[in-house]
Amino acid sequence: MKVDLAKTQKEITSIPDLEAKTKESLTKNVTELLEVIIGGAIILRSSDLHIEPEQKQSVIRTRIDGVLQNVITIEKKTYGALLSRIKFLSGIKFNIADKPQDGRFSVSLADGSLVEIRVSTLPSEEGESIVLRILNPKSLVKLDALGVRQDLLDIFRQEIKRPNGMIVVTGPTGSGKTTTLYAFLKTIKSPEIKIITIEDPIEYHLEGISQTQTHPAKGYDFASGLKSVMRQDPNVILVGEVRDLETVNTALQAALTGHLVLTTLHTNDAAGTIPRLINLGAEASNIGPAVNLVIAQRLVRKVCKECAEFNKPDTSETDKIKKALAGISKKINMPQVDLNMKIPKTKGCKLCNNTGYLERIGIFEAILIDDEMEKFILTKPSVAALREKAIKKGMISIKQDGFIKVLEGVTTIEEVERVVGE
Repeated sequence: MKVDLAKTQKEITSIPDLEAKTKESLTKNVTELLEVIIGGAIILRSSDLHIEPEQKQSVIRTRIDGVLQNVITIEKKTYGALLSRIKFLSGIKFNIADKPQDGRFSVSLADGSLVEIRVSTLPSEEGESIVLRILNPKSLVKLDALGVRQDLLDIFRQEIKRPNGMIVVTGPTGSGKTTTLYAFLKTIKSPEIKIITIEDPIEYHLEGISQTQTHPAKGYDFASGLKSVMRQDPNVILVGEVRDLETVNTALQAALTGHLVLTTLHTNDAAGTIPRLINLGAEASNIGPAVNLVIAQRLVRKVCKECAEFNKPDTSETDKIKKALAGISKKINMPQVDLNMKIPKTKGCKLCNNTGYLERIGIFEAILIDDEMEKFILTKPSVAALREKAIKKGMISIKQDGFIKVLEGVTTIEEVERVVGE
């Protein structure tokens, strides 16, 4: 499938533009309709498209900066044609409508670059719900563009240069874990080291790196794949996710025997990582020596620079800022909390689709496993005890990192609270 964004970019700069262009293409063939929808979504930096059948119509929505927005409502007949076209492109079976199916296809842009589209269909009461995940390689950024504080960035750079050990990035789905890991790989890749990945699936293709994809039906999962990768003499291994004891133990052994292992885990915060590994069955005596660094992250929307306003916080906002940043280390470079501080307020304009926000940035917390923390892990501490220990050793929490970005004028208090809670 080929899409010419050069022409579309002039016509689509907002959700209303995409709606208007989609309405116009409804009178044409389904191929052009799909090209407009996907092309517009790529221009607007969407991460995914949702086509949801309802009783009398179907709704098309797109997710921009982590938030879904309605694009247009279409007739059921048009939905059926779109479904068939998407199934054809992604290699999904036409005659199966009562089971979930997955597929993928590529969109070729006019500049020669490829955008992968991952397709998922799910049976629902009114038809098959369709989600198109847009994997645009241009969304991959360098390490220093992730939004990491300088003190934390220095730690990241130090740890990814180590010859062995494990770095675990944790957070919910859609929190940017893969982007962070790929930024690590882009930083450390060189002709002198061999990097192999095991992913499910491969989301972005990186030059100079051997990427493999799991295929459980053929016996190639994370655990068996990791054992095979070990025989390839790699320096660095990326394991998409550790989710069972066999994978955890193999990854820990790889980290202990001269390999740098990068992986992800699903926990709410950095402190939950060690107890989670222990709950999976890993030995605390192996975790401490193997794990170098644990990172937890979320993504918050940045205020639109075109329309944002900066005002002095009111009493309740000032109280929230002071409470969130109480006890923070004076070594952390951040704006002063005083009577002169100003924080951003959203307004909304055409550029940001009247949301007041444009693009996203990471907020982070990290626990460095030093000798003291390694000994503490041997006691199999609770999540609360680990968090308390990490804070005493100077950890800045995700929420605190978010509030620092509020003081820096990057995001708002409301956005930080939306993502991490009040």
